[in-house]
Amino acid sequence: MKKGERRKQELLQIAYRMFLSKGYENTSVDEIIEEAGIAKGTYYYYFPSKEQTLEEVIDMMLDKEEEYARRILESDLPISQKLVGIVASFRPEAEEMTIKDALHEAANIVMHDKIKHKLMDRLIPLLAKVGRQGVDEGVFACSDIEERVKMIVILSNEVFDSGDYSEADVRVFIDTIERIMYAQPGSMAFIADLVKR
Repeated sequence: MKKGERRKQELLQIAYRMFLSKGYENTSVDEIIEEAGIAKGTYYYYFPSKEQTLEEVIDMMLDKEEEYARRILESDLPISQKLVGIVASFRPEAEEMTIKDALHEAANIVMHDKIKHKLMDRLIPLLAKVGRQGVDEGVFACSDIEERVKMIVILSNEVFDSGDYSEADVRVFIDTIERIMYAQPGSMAFIADLVKR
């Protein structure tokens, strides 16, 4: 890694830690600069704005989540568990929620949409591989795999992102996922136990 890229990664790590501890809104560019011990011009050489820093911090988080998802894809888990595991791997860790929450601020609505598209671009191809593997193994009996897994992601985000869901919501979600993929009834029932954790 070249020196400039290494410096940029160091700044991203500093911003990441500060966003975790103080929150995005409560972290100033001046504080990042002070922590890094650099000149303001150096910071702006790498990041034209604080928003760009947030976007690249989130890209860094997505890289980590995608790496975990790829390990699940290559694992020996049953197909249904791979499908759910990959979706779940693209959720921020509990301590990273302060960063994710910044995307829900009105001022960051454009970035929220941009990140959502980046997430889909990473997630859908991985899920589609699992879907096709499931069809080959007879676990799923459907076509239009990319579109179906996309619907699963959208539904999953809508149901679970707020944290405000009922047992009935979970039951209907499980039933819907099984129907979307033409899976055996009950084959996704394990999701209910995962959601309770």
